Amino acid sequence: MLSSLLAHTVGECETPFAPVSWHGARARVSLWLRALSSEVEAMSQDAKFFTRDKAATIRAELQSDKKDKSFVKRRNALKKVIGNMTMGQDMSSLFPDVVACMSIPVLDVKKMVYLYLINYSRSKPDMVQFALENLLNDAEDRNPLVRALAIRTMAYIPVPSVINALVDPLRQSIKDSDPYVRKTAAICVAKLFAHDSRLVEREGFITSLRDLLADANPTVVANAVAALTEIGERSDNIQLRLNFTIAGKLVSAMAECSEWGQTYILEALMSFVPNESADAELIAERIAIRLQHANSAVVLTTIKVILYLLNYIADEDIVENMCRKLSPPLVTLLSSGYEVQYVALRNILLIIQRRPSVLRNEVKVFFCKYNDPIYVKLAKLEIMYRLASQANVRQVLAELKEYSTEVDVDFVRKAVRSIGRLAIKIEESADQCIETLLELVETKVSYVVQEAVIVIKDIFRRYPNQYEGIIATLCDNLDVLDTPEAKASIIWIVGQYADRIENATALLEDFAATFIEETVEVQLALLTATVKLFIKRPTAGQDLLPKVLKWATEQVDNPDLRDRGFIYWRLLSTDPAAAKDIVLVDKPAISTETEAMDRHVLDRLLLQTGTLSSVYHQAPETFIRNQKPRYLHDSPALDPIARQHSQERQTLASMRAAKQPSSSVPGYALAAAAMKSTASNGTVAPPLPPKPTAAEVAEASTSRSAPGEMDDATSEDAAPERPSIDKAESTYSDLDPVPMTHDPYAGLGDFSAFDISSGDQGSAMDAYQNDIVGPGRAHGAAETSLLN
Repeated sequence: MLSSLLAHTVGECETPFAPVSWHGARARVSLWLRALSSEVEAMSQDAKFFTRDKAATIRAELQSDKKDKSFVKRRNALKKVIGNMTMGQDMSSLFPDVVACMSIPVLDVKKMVYLYLINYSRSKPDMVQFALENLLNDAEDRNPLVRALAIRTMAYIPVPSVINALVDPLRQSIKDSDPYVRKTAAICVAKLFAHDSRLVEREGFITSLRDLLADANPTVVANAVAALTEIGERSDNIQLRLNFTIAGKLVSAMAECSEWGQTYILEALMSFVPNESADAELIAERIAIRLQHANSAVVLTTIKVILYLLNYIADEDIVENMCRKLSPPLVTLLSSGYEVQYVALRNILLIIQRRPSVLRNEVKVFFCKYNDPIYVKLAKLEIMYRLASQANVRQVLAELKEYSTEVDVDFVRKAVRSIGRLAIKIEESADQCIETLLELVETKVSYVVQEAVIVIKDIFRRYPNQYEGIIATLCDNLDVLDTPEAKASIIWIVGQYADRIENATALLEDFAATFIEETVEVQLALLTATVKLFIKRPTAGQDLLPKVLKWATEQVDNPDLRDRGFIYWRLLSTDPAAAKDIVLVDKPAISTETEAMDRHVLDRLLLQTGTLSSVYHQAPETFIRNQKPRYLHDSPALDPIARQHSQERQTLASMRAAKQPSSSVPGYALAAAAMKSTASNGTVAPPLPPKPTAAEVAEASTSRSAPGEMDDATSEDAAPERPSIDKAESTYSDLDPVPMTHDPYAGLGDFSAFDISSGDQGSAMDAYQNDIVGPGRAHGAAETSLLN
């Protein structure tokens, strides 16, 4: 503060009367220092009130020296009450003594008494009645500050008698001559709505708030907008809708509002639905100046409104121009504190997915600094990947390679993974990314090698049969792979290219040695890789496959792994050719398109820019109870794709609303609808019979026919014939591709001689049958058991 004051005084000295200005500057600095000294002294004196005192001691001070016209002792006693209340000490026993101080005509005293009332009104609702008369008197005081303070206090006391008594003073305050009272009254309406919404609607306060939108004072307008917005979010039948005229007036009022008032008005502009593209263009241009505001909340809210209005602008040139205007303020937000940076980064990640032209050429801004916290670095990494293109991929790749040598393990893992994602996203950079990954593998750092193996597996899927030459390098680093994902990745590579890796069998046997101890992810990968090895090289895999299948089906508890083992075993034992076609089918090439959010989801999240929803990347109703969902409103000017989705959503909502709530009595609602339809056609509908009681419904349900019996009203021809058990068994037998008498090892060479089960069970299919229906059961009995 002193430096800014000195700068201001120096600026004054740059005049023709410099000597005089210097004397004035010295005087102003002296006054400021004296004021600062007195303020520090006052703060040190107030510290003594934050000591724990007994209520009896404070009561004596409140009741003493009532003839003192300066009220010093009682003021200090009230400060002690507030101090102890702040520290969590119960001061509710002083309620009558504190209420007695309401008659003191000192604003500071009234503030402390009102704060006490608000704090203890819930625990002492009966005692509030003694303060109600004084509150009503203060609501008519000559001092506007006292009037505003009185209605504000009454609005914050959730006692029915106080709420009902607030109606008349609040109605007068909304029309008060002083703008301070009017702006306070606007907020009190929203608070009163939270206590009793029906009372607010019945007394016409919503209409009064709407009239305040045309008030001459910008602060009153901002508070009225804030109150209407709050009420609209809480109510099911009240929604704020602005036309072009009101929206224009609100934009004009922003120039004289505080930063909070500007935020309220900008938030209210989200309720403006342009009917023409020109209306959206004009409002967007007028609020664009708020992008230069120093407050980050104002900037982010302005960005939100502009992004919302862009959905109603048809001219692509104007849209591109507005997107270019959004880049500088977003970049400026990255020079704020780390918390603001993170919020901005999470919002930027949404914006660039919906509007790629924003920040298209600003990738360098998101390069990480050495002192950035980890959450900021990870957010920047994701944005760097999103902004990477063929034009800047070299810069991004060099930066990611640099990050891969840092000490933060999580950050290094994300950087290495981003290199692999770049190779998948930009085909022209795949060779460079592979070279970079190989250089990182040669460092022999365990977590670097692990992430490199994981992303190289994805690169193999994206570009099959192109980079098999690096498999040998990967196999030389198996000893550093200790995470399940890395193990599963290298196992997938070995199984996929088993016909090209000479020692594939030895590699898989090494992993299989610890099959039982591995995670399910590794076990599933090893099971599939072993099957691939056997199909591609039957001789090499004939010894390993039975072991893995036995472990998967007999010695593990995971049902997914057991089921896959049984499926592979049965498939190989019945039709090896079909097994080859299924297991070795060409996989679809992976792409980065699956990482992008759905456009309609993005549109919804961008309507929440600057809120917690945009940080979580989740709709607010998913984590906030009773939160209203927000959508793009249908309009002739709305973007065609968004409008189609909006109309589909409205149609679905109408269909849901048209459905009548189902009655607990079957057919009762349908009968009512039929009679209503008959009456609407001009005929006289018979009177609807009275709705049966719960007892009658229960009696009717117990008297229904037993399962399998035919109702009297239903003819035998009308009901489809139920298949008998014999028919079901014959159908099941016809569909069963492999009877149990079939040799499960036929056609598998040496593998057919391997006895996987212990004892005399003899085959895997016997083991499978015994596991399902028990040993010694015939095939027909097994089928009946499964059907029953």
